[in-house]
Amino acid sequence: MHMFSEYGLGMGLLGVIFMILFWVLIITGGFYLIKLLVGTSSNTSSLPKETAEEILKKRYARGEINKEEFSRMKKEIQS
Repeated sequence: MHMFSEYGLGMGLLGVIFMILFWVLIITGGFYLIKLLVGTSSNTSSLPKETAEEILKKRYARGEINKEEFSRMKKEIQS
C-alpha cells in the first residue's frame, strides 16, 4: 500500500501539476485584472475634456449641421 493514500494525499504527479497550474492562472488573472482597473482610471483622467462648444464647432466644420442649427445650439449651450 502506498504511504500517502492512507492520508488522502495520493493525488499523484498529474494532480500536483494541475493544482500548480490552477493557482498560477488565478494569480496571473488577478494581476491582469488589477492592471486593467488601475490603467483605465489613470488613462481617462489624463485625457483632455472637450467642451460642448468645441464639439459643436467640429460638427459645424464637418457640415453635420447648418448655420442656423449651429447658432440655435450655441445659444442653448451658453444659457
